[in-house]
Amino acid sequence: MSLLIFDCDGVLVDSESLLVTAVLAFLAEQGLPMVRSDYMARFMGLSASLWEQAIRREWAEVLGCEPATGSFDALYQLVAETMASELTEVTGARQTLCTLPGERCVASNSSAKGLRWKLAHTDLLALFDPHLYSSSLVSRPKPAPDLFLYVANQHQRKPSSCIVIEDSATGVLAAKRAGMKVIGFTAASHCLEGHGQALLEQGADRIVTRFEDLATALEHLSE
Repeated sequence: MSLLIFDCDGVLVDSESLLVTAVLAFLAEQGLPMVRSDYMARFMGLSASLWEQAIRREWAEVLGCEPATGSFDALYQLVAETMASELTEVTGARQTLCTLPGERCVASNSSAKGLRWKLAHTDLLALFDPHLYSSSLVSRPKPAPDLFLYVANQHQRKPSSCIVIEDSATGVLAAKRAGMKVIGFTAASHCLEGHGQALLEQGADRIVTRFEDLATALEHLSE
């Protein structure tokens, strides 16, 4: 039976829509307005450090100056407060996970502390603990394959016997580079029309639009 590797943000917890809304409002206030779909294609799924590096480059290119020290502090505080008050599981996550057989784990670009908090906050932690893997465990976060290969090694599995469930192009690309099968998952509220096609273009083997259909897709990929 395949090892199931779930991303966290946008797959298990419905955090990406909250995050994108906050970030776009912040960037617009700084004079960096972005189209939501363009932002998601370019920046979604990156680790916090890679995200800040990318936004700093964009800031310098568009505004002609580097962001001042502490420029992102207000944004990070807003995101933390929003998550604490509004974060929920992706619809159907817990119900479906309770019925899925076999080994499963979480592999995320979130920090180890953030990953554990999000799963605990949405009452999903017990379904995965202690098999939680943060990009802090490896030298290169997604879209590099390092985290997925680390997970496979920890579970003594070949990459070909792993199925990854991902919502971002960054994550899909990382999983394919690791030699794993990938389900592009579009059940969360941030996934707009065309999101599934974008994941297919990065190499996703199948697209699943809701948790209720996940078991069937897993059966097909496990054949």
